[in-house]
Parts: sequence; structure tokens; C-alpha cells
Amino acid sequence: MKVLATGAHPDDPESGCGGTIRRLVEMRHDVAVLYLTRGEAGIPGVAHEEAAEIRTAEAVEACAVLQARPLFFGQIDGDTYVNRDAYVAMAAILERENPDIVFTHWPIDTHPDHRATSNLVYSAWNRFRSNESRAFDLYYYEVLTGIQSQNFHPTHFLDITSVAAIKKEATLKHASQHAAEWFPHHEKMDEFRAFQYGHGSQSAEAFVHQGFSGLI
Repeated sequence: MKVLATGAHPDDPESGCGGTIRRLVEMRHDVAVLYLTRGEAGIPGVAHEEAAEIRTAEAVEACAVLQARPLFFGQIDGDTYVNRDAYVAMAAILERENPDIVFTHWPIDTHPDHRATSNLVYSAWNRFRSNESRAFDLYYYEVLTGIQSQNFHPTHFLDITSVAAIKKEATLKHASQHAAEWFPHHEKMDEFRAFQYGHGSQSAEAFVHQGFSGLI
């Protein structure tokens, strides 16, 4: 299969579904990570251009750990937008990548960049869902649930116990974001989702499944 994990900023896909990315890579699927922005506004006191260079390098390093291909959409951190041109651009990328599965942000999130990413991906899913050659399965992931992702009630779980350390290593590549300070919140989330999932899991990621709708 071809898989695309999307996120607003470098560190979002890694923390939200990094374990799933790695597991799918280990299953020999072709996995790419698409960042809506390069994190331009993510380092206080640092100019956007310099911050983008730093955070792009971190994203590339994180993807190397996960063994996924990094892609960049080209919007600007803190100044993301949803309009006709953006819808067309996202559809074009998804048409080019032609994934079987796409992961993206939960649409009810406190961060507007997360919501923009989710909106653009959902629009492409809706556009392609009746086209058998372009339709893809859509899964929403959570980030910092209770702080950012709101009202998230998962429909699916994936055990990431065997790759939890790799997920952590990839996420901690984002040193400019002080990932070591907030990643323990994600570890607790993954422990709780493992408890919900059961089956002896110690760490799991959770998703809400959008499905094909038009095909099955």
C-alpha cells in the first residue's frame, strides 16, 4: 500500500501517529509524511526563514528514524489558509501520491493550523471518494488530547508497543520544540489507548476512521 501521514508542523505526525508510521514501514508499505508548513513561527525570537531551516532539518531527521519520505506543502506556520487554491493544491498532491490510506489531524483541535490541514485533507477525500482509482481511507489522529485535540473518541487502535521507542526517538528530533518536555503527555496517551485496546498492549495509537463511504 501507499500511505500518507499529514500534519500542520514538523513534529505533529511523529507525535500523533509516529508509531503507526513505523509499523507500516516495517510491513513494507510506502509511507510519506506531508507537512503543511515548515514550522516558520515555531521558534520564539528566531526569524521565519531560519526557523524553517532548523525545523525542516529536524523533520528530515525524524523521517529518517521512521524511514518515511518527507514532503512539504508550502504554507506558512501561523498563517495557514483554506481556500479554493489550497483545496486544489492538496488534491493535486494526493492525486500524485495516490495513497491507499491517509492520516491527518482531528478536525476539532485548538490549533488553527491543525484544523486547516484536516479541512484540506477531508476536502480531497470527499472529492475522490467516488473515484475507485483515487479514493483513499482516511484516519484522524490525536495530539495532546485534552490540551489540543477535543472530543476525540477513537474507533480504531493500533498496538505500537514494539516501536514506541522509535516513535520517541523520532519525536525528540524536534529539539527546537522542546519535545522532551511535552512528549511524556503523549506517552501517557499511548498507555491509556493501550488500556482501551487491550490484547496485552502497553502502548497504542488511536484513530477515528472516516472510511470510503462512496465505495463500500
